[in-house]
Amino acid sequence: MQLKKLASSLALIGFAVAGSAHADKVKVEYWTMSLAPKFNAYFDMVEKKFEAQNPDIDVVWVDLPWDVIQAKLTAAIAAGQPPALVNLNVPWAYDYAQDGVIQPVDGLLGGDKAVYASGALADVTFKGKVYGFPWYNGANILAYNTSLFQKAGLAGKTPKSLDEELVMAKQIAAKTGVPGFAPALGKIIGIFQAEGLDIVVGGKAAFNSPAHVALLKKFQDAYKSGALAKDNLFAEDNFQTSIALYNAGKLGMLESTPSTLDRTKSDAKDIYALTEVAPAPMGPTKVVKGGWLMHFAVPKGVNAKVLPATAKFAKFLTGDEMQLAFSKATGGTYPSTIKAGDDAFFQSLPAGSGALEKARAVGGKNIDNIRTLWGVPGLPDFEALNKRLQDAVEAGVTGKKDIKEALDDAATFWNEKLAKK
Repeated sequence: MQLKKLASSLALIGFAVAGSAHADKVKVEYWTMSLAPKFNAYFDMVEKKFEAQNPDIDVVWVDLPWDVIQAKLTAAIAAGQPPALVNLNVPWAYDYAQDGVIQPVDGLLGGDKAVYASGALADVTFKGKVYGFPWYNGANILAYNTSLFQKAGLAGKTPKSLDEELVMAKQIAAKTGVPGFAPALGKIIGIFQAEGLDIVVGGKAAFNSPAHVALLKKFQDAYKSGALAKDNLFAEDNFQTSIALYNAGKLGMLESTPSTLDRTKSDAKDIYALTEVAPAPMGPTKVVKGGWLMHFAVPKGVNAKVLPATAKFAKFLTGDEMQLAFSKATGGTYPSTIKAGDDAFFQSLPAGSGALEKARAVGGKNIDNIRTLWGVPGLPDFEALNKRLQDAVEAGVTGKKDIKEALDDAATFWNEKLAKK
């Protein structure tokens, strides 16, 4: 009987000690968007590896749909229970930083800021302060149909600039009857920025300059010649239309991220076999287009006692090893750390590589210059401003309205809004 009591007492003591040990752990909850269940194995690996190295920290992963995460974050902050880290894109981060919903992480980054690519850090730096731990990114490459290039008399040639791209698109259309290119004209601000053309200068719209007009005139000429794929040309996102046309052999060139070719490889094997890859043309800014940086921000209201553990985990998750592992898991994203970007996975090309592997290598050559070209920070009612400019571009390129007149009208609208800022 005494032995049973002793055993029972020891068991209770053991349970209490275990409970106490668990209670002493620092909980770091982090949210991602739309990555489960595809990447469950990856995040399970991250958790096990980190907690083995840091037994005093309990990591909790929560994945939420991209169209739900903002509402959930707002509610969690209002309730005083925010996650330690939240996965955001650059536009959302800017808005949240402006509203004071997320906090600067310069102090948490410390000297480790140097491990990240300068372009990635610039993407999450607002008013001189860094608002996130850079994570994964994208970068455009140029995939092209060698058969159509051959028929168009362009064998062995690839465009080095947007001007050359439009000229070659017209030649493809003239020789094959197939559009050569499907630019995302609904994202005209990013196109202007990549070409080194200002959107706002001195608090006033600057996109109605002679240089802007001249660029749109080139798009207009290409449009009239049938060089541009017209379906959804002016939509905010024409990706689905573009990839469908390319995979059907009805588009000469496709500017997109390397992972796009995974779809071509599985859905259009004949076109994949004809596909070659080149760098996407860069403008005078030398910015690599296609960037859409994801990062981890620290929300307002995170307990100060949790911040050291939060920083330790954030640096682990966005460090060289884990970023490289994530890029390998996705097969088409790029890391935002310098060392991971220099890995042979991106920088070398094994014998027998297909278009997908070539695309990954091409896109990885200039990771430091990837930027997220999304808009102009701090503009009031940006959606209305952007829509007015998009409509002006559509009217000008399609010939429904004189290009200069259309841009002037949009600039007047912008200036009225900016004056009230």
